[in-house]
Amino acid sequence: MLRLVALVDQWRAIAGGLPEGWGDARLRLTVEHEAQAARAAAFLGPVNAGRHGTAITFTVASRGSGSSPELVRRLLARLDAEGIRGSLELVRLGETPAAAEVRSRPGLAEQWDAAVAALPEDWSDLYAELELASSDHLERGALLLAPVNPASWKADGGARAAFRFRVARRFGYGASAGMMRRCLERLDAERIRGEFRILYALSDTQPVYTQGPVWYLGGKAV
Repeated sequence: MLRLVALVDQWRAIAGGLPEGWGDARLRLTVEHEAQAARAAAFLGPVNAGRHGTAITFTVASRGSGSSPELVRRLLARLDAEGIRGSLELVRLGETPAAAEVRSRPGLAEQWDAAVAALPEDWSDLYAELELASSDHLERGALLLAPVNPASWKADGGARAAFRFRVARRFGYGASAGMMRRCLERLDAERIRGEFRILYALSDTQPVYTQGPVWYLGGKAV
């Protein structure tokens, strides 16, 4: 027996469980009667729905025009208003190329290890950046990175969501190397993806009457 839950609510439940970075989702709507299936397929025509018996399949895309999530929601709402009931299920899920690239990157702690390994043995001060894969993680990322005193940084007209911070190996301004790595491990544990990079590095600094060197970017000390 098919569920009587509204199709819009079924779609919301499916959409709420989709992973970050999903690209397209193939859905199947199964209704009880052939007559209802024909009407449902007609209503779903704008998303290029295909029908086989009482099963109707169509694809929704996370980005771009066409079968957008909002369009699918509106069409399913029309089916609900028409009294057409059925069961909506996810049959296939694809991801965007960008999401696949992010997923294939090493973890943040591993990226830190690789970046530090490439530095001279006497490095003393770093100015680094962590660009998050999604702006959805800005608040949580800031909280997990709090011990290293991150500064939010937006570039490319705000298109990139990033944090910048200083790391001091022995003394001076910035977090310790150990604390930096532990914070990145905390992000890894919560599957927060991103790209870590060292922007500037100094070696064997010997500050006099100061706590450490200062970089000037855009006329501001960092």
